[in-house]
Amino acid sequence: MNKKIFSGVQPTGNLHLGNYLGAIKNFVELNKDENNNCVFCVVDLHAITVKQDPKELRDNIRETVATFVACGINPEKSIIFNQSTVPAHSEAAWILSCVARMGWLNRMTQFKEKAGKDKEKASIGLYSYPVLMAADILLYDATHVPVGEDQKQHLELCRDIAQKFNNDYSVEDFLKVPDPLIQKEFSRIMSLKDGTKKMSKSELSDLSRINLTDSEDLIVNKIKKAKTDPLPLPSDLKKLETRPEAKNLLGIYSSLNNFTLDQTINEFSGKNFSEFKEKLSQVLVEKINPIANEIKKLNKENEYLDKILIDGQKKANEYASNKLKKIHEIVGFL
Repeated sequence: MNKKIFSGVQPTGNLHLGNYLGAIKNFVELNKDENNNCVFCVVDLHAITVKQDPKELRDNIRETVATFVACGINPEKSIIFNQSTVPAHSEAAWILSCVARMGWLNRMTQFKEKAGKDKEKASIGLYSYPVLMAADILLYDATHVPVGEDQKQHLELCRDIAQKFNNDYSVEDFLKVPDPLIQKEFSRIMSLKDGTKKMSKSELSDLSRINLTDSEDLIVNKIKKAKTDPLPLPSDLKKLETRPEAKNLLGIYSSLNNFTLDQTINEFSGKNFSEFKEKLSQVLVEKINPIANEIKKLNKENEYLDKILIDGQKKANEYASNKLKKIHEIVGFL
């Protein structure tokens, strides 16, 4: 069966190893499969739930496209566009927000985490962001959505919204109810400074992450300084549960080599971290350096990146506006 894949990445700059192993590497594999029709959206409307510098945002939109291409996503085979250039996303989000229920949104744990203690000062956009995410997905009749554990709840909300719209307007299966594509292993890459926190571009220390634009020397230095513990590497998976930093570094090595965690443990069991870190640095440099060089090259080719976005926008706009027109008819606008 042909799959219609939709996924989005926020253009907030400095995409890192966690973004690559947790999402983009998977996008590349999905893009290669002839049975998949893929739509990859640079979700700039989602990005402004937190205040952005306008010039930086424009640059980051292009850099996200450059990263997609540098990692191996073929713009000839997949649709790549930025969300704000297709007006149907915003309009569908309003219509679907009239279907979604406050109780559903109140249960979204990510809003509580991002808003913090003073949620009264959080933007309405941050609160209603999952409805816009539902519109993004449902406009393209996506059958599958690659999500990490942190977005799984939002996809469940999308499914609820689709089902309620179909029931309210008696249009069975009009809005397709998408299935999650959850990467079972290595979907969450953790900080190099704290194995209990997710790798993030918002963490103050640059030593906490490997950026996809890092040089060879930077990568080696960051792995040398990555937090570990005094014990030798373990001989079985159970012993990793109380050793988050060891588990994270072994997971990074496994994902880069397409190994299982068991295979990596067998390779390094009983060895010390200095020997393992040397091997990990080598693999990271081999995988990340070509991507970094390609991103830097593509970042100088604004016309090429803009053409990818314009071509993608035309295709996305045609599909999304046709779906929105049908929604208008169903709701009673036409």
